[in-house]
Amino acid sequence: MLVWLTMIGVWLIDRFLKILIQTNFIPGETLIVIPKVFHLTFVLNPGAAFGLMAGHTWIFVVTALVVLGGVIYGQFRIPHREKLTRLAIGMIGGGALGNLYDRLVIGRVVDYLDFQIWPFVFNFADSMIILAVGLLMFLIYREEKAQDKPEKRDESPDIQELDNQVK
Repeated sequence: MLVWLTMIGVWLIDRFLKILIQTNFIPGETLIVIPKVFHLTFVLNPGAAFGLMAGHTWIFVVTALVVLGGVIYGQFRIPHREKLTRLAIGMIGGGALGNLYDRLVIGRVVDYLDFQIWPFVFNFADSMIILAVGLLMFLIYREEKAQDKPEKRDESPDIQELDNQVK
């Protein structure tokens, strides 16, 4: 349930923010929020993240569908106790769904988050995907670290073994 709720929540927030931008800005318009740090800039992106591979919409539609298939598969395969993993795949699914919707309905992705220290404009859906991938990387790292750590019992010699060594 967490996967579906997260995915739908991310998609709804993404749609809401994109509708706000589309109804209050014209493409190319910028609103300075924090000078030289953060602007809202309405961009219709014909490519992937950061405008890469413009004009190859079909590749991104297929990729998004494969990602959504993976999210659905994960929903049924990832144990319910792994809440952070389930949250992350819901975030990825919601982000993929948000940008897929734009590509299918508008033909381009609505981008608007414009940090001046970064040369690219992106959106909430992109942010959710990036944050979720980071979270998954952290969870994998943490899991591997836990597997590398020997159990306390294994790393210390048995009391009887020590007693035998002393004699």
